[in-house]
Amino acid sequence: MKIIKRNGSEVTFDISKIENAIRAANLEAPEDERLTEREIKFASLNVTDECMEAGHTVTVEEVQDLVEDQLMALDHFDVARRYIIYRYVQNQKRHKNTTDDKILSLIECNNEEVKQENSNKNPTVVSVQRDYMAGEVSKDLTMRELLPADIVEAHNEGIIHFHDSDYFAQHMHNCDLINLEDMLQNGTVISGTLIERPHSFSTACNIATQIIAQVASCQYGGQSISLTHLAPFVDVSRKKIRRQVEAEMEAIDAHPGEEKLSQIVERRLREEVARGVQTIQYQVVTLMTTNGQAPFITVFMYLNEAKNEQEKADLALCIEEMLKQRYQGVKNEEGVWITPAFPKLIYVLEEDNVREGTPYFYLTKLAAKCTAKRMVPDYISEKKMKEYKLSAGETEGNGDCYTCMGCRSFLTPDRSGNGFGNVANAGNYEPGKPKYYGRFNQGVVTINLVDVALSAGRDMDKFWQIFDERLDLCHRALRCRHERLLGTTSDAAPILWQYGALARLKKGEKIDKLLYGGYSTISLGYAGLYECVRAMTGHSHTDREATPFALAVMQHMNDRCAEWKAAEDIDYSLYGTPLESTTYKFAKCLQRRFGIIPGITDKGYITNSYHVHVTEEIDAFTKLRFESEFQRLSPGGAISYVEVPNMQDNLEAVISVMQYIYDHIMYAELNTKSDYCQVCGYDGEIKIVEDDGKLVWECPHCGNRDQSKMNVARRTCGYIGTQFWNQGRTEEIRDRVLHL
Repeated sequence: MKIIKRNGSEVTFDISKIENAIRAANLEAPEDERLTEREIKFASLNVTDECMEAGHTVTVEEVQDLVEDQLMALDHFDVARRYIIYRYVQNQKRHKNTTDDKILSLIECNNEEVKQENSNKNPTVVSVQRDYMAGEVSKDLTMRELLPADIVEAHNEGIIHFHDSDYFAQHMHNCDLINLEDMLQNGTVISGTLIERPHSFSTACNIATQIIAQVASCQYGGQSISLTHLAPFVDVSRKKIRRQVEAEMEAIDAHPGEEKLSQIVERRLREEVARGVQTIQYQVVTLMTTNGQAPFITVFMYLNEAKNEQEKADLALCIEEMLKQRYQGVKNEEGVWITPAFPKLIYVLEEDNVREGTPYFYLTKLAAKCTAKRMVPDYISEKKMKEYKLSAGETEGNGDCYTCMGCRSFLTPDRSGNGFGNVANAGNYEPGKPKYYGRFNQGVVTINLVDVALSAGRDMDKFWQIFDERLDLCHRALRCRHERLLGTTSDAAPILWQYGALARLKKGEKIDKLLYGGYSTISLGYAGLYECVRAMTGHSHTDREATPFALAVMQHMNDRCAEWKAAEDIDYSLYGTPLESTTYKFAKCLQRRFGIIPGITDKGYITNSYHVHVTEEIDAFTKLRFESEFQRLSPGGAISYVEVPNMQDNLEAVISVMQYIYDHIMYAELNTKSDYCQVCGYDGEIKIVEDDGKLVWECPHCGNRDQSKMNVARRTCGYIGTQFWNQGRTEEIRDRVLHL
């Protein structure tokens, strides 16, 4: 059994330390109040048993709470009082400097909490350590000076989660949709260097990757680009190549004829497109930003976004190459093809690609093949999105289709219907057309729905009262995020605010006008709907008796967002939080506050957003149909998934799921496995096994448990993780049942 120290490092549980702590307090008490040696052993063993039954790796603070409880239970109140005083004095000493121990432990790579915080960061690399060091200082400053005490306390207790506090001290926002079209067509500036409109597709791709890296270094969330914005440069290259071929033919006095000439041009063009896509594929994976990781980038592939038939055909060429190269993967250090985490790919299902006989169905079949092997692309239904996302003046079925920002955060529809009057001074503004590229999200605060339910104790009136109190707390925390951005000048991140990624503001101009009127969003996150409903009703939210309550909870959060939006002209939006490491934090806090409750707090994780619980037996189609109703009530972002076995030999079933997605749900993905053991060459599923109370990854073929000698890719929560996970998320991954 392990225990987590205050600095985050994980060590072997040692009962003698509990015994010694009790003995120290015991000696301070009057002799007639002291425990016997047998009572000390008894109390220590009881604490050990409770730690073993906790369902997670306990912290030192939790152990000390348990010691206090045992001393009280034995009626040795004076010893308990002296033990509490000792804890208080030591705590006061630690508060004089709250960051040193954590920073030193992460430098030495023994801070388990930090090591497993982000499944796409390698904590042994100095650039990651540098980011984490800065983050620890920022978190300390944020919690001591910048946030109200009640918000900090609620965050620490797992009642809410104030996301990305390690970046809050700086004036940074969360995620965005890059206006790549404006930057490529009208030029941009990178590191003080003017970048003009590129003269080939491959150059455009190279510039795009530089933009991606710059943007990633200026914000802390995900970003998305559209492949459509690169498609016009295919024809630029086509014309350039044609001129080159004609010159070559003329130089040797050859006359191949129009048909042959076109064939030569198109062959060379395909080579150019392959080079450009390869640039995106490899640059994104190998670039290291100031966040200490590869850019969190999503590439959007939407045929109907093209402006004309030629551009659509060229876009199809780009999509085809992107899927082919992603299917192949990238090579690891052993030279073996593996699944990379990024770029995340999103493929839009639409009428001209979703069924056999449609013009672009060949791309959908290729997408299915890629998903079965590499877990991407994920899928957006144009049909459902145009029902849900309606800008001003639009009717259901005739709305807008656009990508999320990163893994799932969606912008609200353009309530101006007119590109917000070009408040951002974009170079590609089109009057009368809704605007999405160039917009962003201000940040996230998440409510722990499970805590609300357990605090109410099945009293429905009390539930709604506590719910509103917690939502008010979240609202004030979100206001802190908003107000932290107010007054930020465009000079803080020129690539974002001055050179087209999000706006073309003047130097020194404040970004405040982009924080109101719906141009940007701010997200009320939520987690644990399943456990919340079960705690209040005794049933899963998939049960007919409990579903109405689950929907009412969702609607209530939407109503509160609408209320805040109307009062403040800020686009609050309900967001199904991904919960990477926070799922474990919330679970531990719930266990500490309410104990182990079967079916609710007995796991090392709580359920993401509105999802069906990972252990619940349900088929893929029923799951998607059920979750679609909740996805619609999560307009600020959500994604559904189905867990599937190896489907590479059953692509017909994959396509059937994709077609079902098109007709029933806006945004979904298929989860499979993609692993490799570097010790023995095994390329099946790396298993999760238990060792002394801790979950570890093990090759079933050779028994290798060295994470540095295996490649494991799993869907974390909307995106792929490749650097492993904390114990809570690992338990959740282990518990997933197949839906197909």
